[in-house]
Amino acid sequence: MSEQLTVTYLLDLSQTIAVDIFAGAKYPWEVLGKIKAFILELGPTLPADEYDRIGEDIWIAKSAKVAPTASISGPTIICRDAEIRHCAFIRGSVIVGEGAVVGNSTELKNVILFNKVQVPHYNYVGDSILGYKAHMGAGAITSNVKSDKSLVVVRAGNETIETGLKKFGAILGDFVEVGCNTVLNPGTVVGRNSNIYPLSMVRGFVPEASIYKKAGELVKKR
Repeated sequence: MSEQLTVTYLLDLSQTIAVDIFAGAKYPWEVLGKIKAFILELGPTLPADEYDRIGEDIWIAKSAKVAPTASISGPTIICRDAEIRHCAFIRGSVIVGEGAVVGNSTELKNVILFNKVQVPHYNYVGDSILGYKAHMGAGAITSNVKSDKSLVVVRAGNETIETGLKKFGAILGDFVEVGCNTVLNPGTVVGRNSNIYPLSMVRGFVPEASIYKKAGELVKKR
């Protein structure tokens, strides 16, 4: 089961500018503490004819669309053809992939969005990684701190993996669809091509190509 939680099982690394951050990592959450330093190293190497440097540590692709009402703090990289919509709140340590959409009133913090990710309406995504073409419906959020403030663990079947992290929201594999107003609890990992029903509360591991209806009710896609 733990093999299904690995970087290469969940994510297409050709679909992110942050491919090098995953070098040597077995599980994707291992890189969450490295995002800030990685951006500060990568940003100055981005071509000046393709990226504008805003202030000390914000790099925005010239082809990206950024609403004037968006709030962006560094370090942040916004890649080619991304769209940052009205009143988006990017708090820093964020990579927004090529063609990704960060929607109205969406908040991001310490996040890697792979290419073509959509978090388009009222989403909170913190201490998380969203794979290629993952989509979160309106109001869906990641909860990144346990209520008792203990360290987050990942539970997959009978296995429990200690992450050593106090803050860890969710890992979404490529092509994951999350329904509206869903809460992804700390340490949630969703395998590629899976769907989460709206209004769900998800905890632990959802295998690839599954439909999560509610706790204890999971079916494989045909």
